[in-house]
Amino acid sequence: MNGKGRTIDNIIIERFFRTLKQSNIYISDYQTIKEPKKGIKEYIYKYNFKRFHSSLNYQKPMNVYLDFIDKAA
Repeated sequence: MNGKGRTIDNIIIERFFRTLKQSNIYISDYQTIKEPKKGIKEYIYKYNFKRFHSSLNYQKPMNVYLDFIDKAA
């Protein structure tokens, strides 16, 4: 870590939070506390298990992770 508030130190999670906010939170009209909890949980599932990522050669993150675990074992 090079310093407080440097986004380059946490670039992966900062990018994920940006995507989460733009693709889910800002466009949703949540009325209660339970609604965003459910909506964010569903979005994270979709992000990891259903969504193809260009940075992963258009694969799903969980598939890449599980392949890595299988090869490491």
